Amino acid sequence: MQVVFHIGAPCTDDDRLIKSLLRNREAFAGDGIAIPTPAQYRDVISDVMRALGGAAAPQEMQDAILEAAQVPENADRVVFSDARIVTIPRLVVVGPQIWPKIERKAANLRNLFPQAEVEFHIGMRDPATLIPTLFKGSRFSSFSEFTEDMQPRALAWSEMLVRMRGAVPDCHVTVWCNEDTPLIWGEILREMAGCDPLAPLDGVDDLLEELMEPVGFKRLQSYLAENPPENEVLRRRVTAAFLDKYVRDDMIEEELDTPGWSHEMLEDMTDAYEDDMDAVARIPGVSLITP
Repeated sequence: MQVVFHIGAPCTDDDRLIKSLLRNREAFAGDGIAIPTPAQYRDVISDVMRALGGAAAPQEMQDAILEAAQVPENADRVVFSDARIVTIPRLVVVGPQIWPKIERKAANLRNLFPQAEVEFHIGMRDPATLIPTLFKGSRFSSFSEFTEDMQPRALAWSEMLVRMRGAVPDCHVTVWCNEDTPLIWGEILREMAGCDPLAPLDGVDDLLEELMEPVGFKRLQSYLAENPPENEVLRRRVTAAFLDKYVRDDMIEEELDTPGWSHEMLEDMTDAYEDDMDAVARIPGVSLITP
């Protein structure tokens, strides 16, 4: 069996990915791909991990997880998704690291199905917007207090991924930038499901529909229907052009409160994040989905 763990990161897709996959659950089931509902397994997985303390799960515990998730016995691949499984939002960034406890958590997740082929899927986000968004959803009232133990200029997703790969060297990791998701949504869904790269799916434009003015989205759908792109690259070019023209202002002008962080600092963090993707792309065992 193949087991996929989509582990976030927090403040990226907000469960949109798993919801889009669930729209295709019946079609996937015919190909042996199981997409269980998160409410069926999130608490169970957390409870089992605590009980095991890092040890490999015996068969009865593996069966208990699959039974709770109502995974059919003939399933060849199952997708689990939980953006909070690694840690609480306050501890996503500590000191100079993203997910400082990723090694232990990834190993524990891998040990839930020790005989399975396990994959991890992660949406990354620019720390310049990730940290303020984490703060916005926290119980902290002071941004300086929230970021007291953080070294934001030192953060690198590549550093986290190298540590993670060291902990679970037999597990492939697929990553993407949250900022690119409107253009690569369909590819992310297909990679997580492990289905044919050209398989027709419901929900491939879910995110675009949220981001675009209704009239622009309808025009995009009409254009694609009348002029079917020959490949995914051409489809992304068309989509990018329509998105640029019809994007909703309220979806791109999010106000984030970062007192004490200068505009120059935020720009430097974004530049470092973009440069870091070159390092991410070179990590063995890691696939970076790009537009």
